[in-house]
Amino acid sequence: MTDPVIQPNTTEKREYNLAKNQLFMDCYRYMQSEKLALPTIPDVAQKIRKAINDNNATSNSISRVVQTDPSMTARLIKIANSPLYRGRRKIESCPEALTRLGLKTAQDIVTAFAMKAVFAAKSSVIKRQMTELWTHSSYVAAISAVFAHKTPGFDPDRAMLAGLIHDIGIVPILTHADKHPQIISNPKDLAETIKQLRSDIGVQIIRKWDLPRDFEDVVINAENWYRDAKPEPDYTDIVMIAQLHSYIGKVDIKKMPKMDQLPAYKKLLAGTLDMDASIDILDLAKDEIEQIQQMLS
Repeated sequence: MTDPVIQPNTTEKREYNLAKNQLFMDCYRYMQSEKLALPTIPDVAQKIRKAINDNNATSNSISRVVQTDPSMTARLIKIANSPLYRGRRKIESCPEALTRLGLKTAQDIVTAFAMKAVFAAKSSVIKRQMTELWTHSSYVAAISAVFAHKTPGFDPDRAMLAGLIHDIGIVPILTHADKHPQIISNPKDLAETIKQLRSDIGVQIIRKWDLPRDFEDVVINAENWYRDAKPEPDYTDIVMIAQLHSYIGKVDIKKMPKMDQLPAYKKLLAGTLDMDASIDILDLAKDEIEQIQQMLS
């Protein structure tokens, strides 16, 4: 999570010398040479994704792989019974959950569930930052899923994963800082390194994890508030508006762009979603948002 100021002060930009920022120089050099340590998808998610993408796989064979992780099995069943996917009867087994969700949806959900493992650190300072980043990302993911559920043409599971990865480029920077605490001379070094490199590193991770290509746009433009790439809304728009809603009550309103003036906001629900209506949606879906956050945790 970063401060949602629309544009940095130009004077501050001139005064801040990136060449003096050892963390930035290290991360930039490693990133350019593709030696920066990027997070990997946890083993359980990798195995399940591989099983789902096997052309010869069946629901039963995929279920056997999923069921090697009881926690993942329980969470898939729980989300299959959640308001996002609830059917006429209660799901009680893994094969039933996979059938209700669909294999592609299950793959995205498994990836989302497994992602918390990459938000890890050893030092207390960086661990706290990782925790704050995960809390923000999972909250944005939950809001994104709710908005996608209410907006025609969007998949809640894909929106949830998009919300979860929008700041993923920050993780390797924090990890590098965690391993080399001596190179951070002041907190501004970390903040400036994140601002400058998060998008490029995020794109590398999206490609390494073989996630949908449009997720690259999410990590690049999730805070490009006045982006207006095309007439119809997309997942970047969903995540952007979810982010702004996540700031309500937590960030000075003067530091936020006016939501109802943003192109993304006007596109959602074909322009019928106004400020009061979107806040009402979140109020009504409060339990749903909390449930998604709990499942992600």
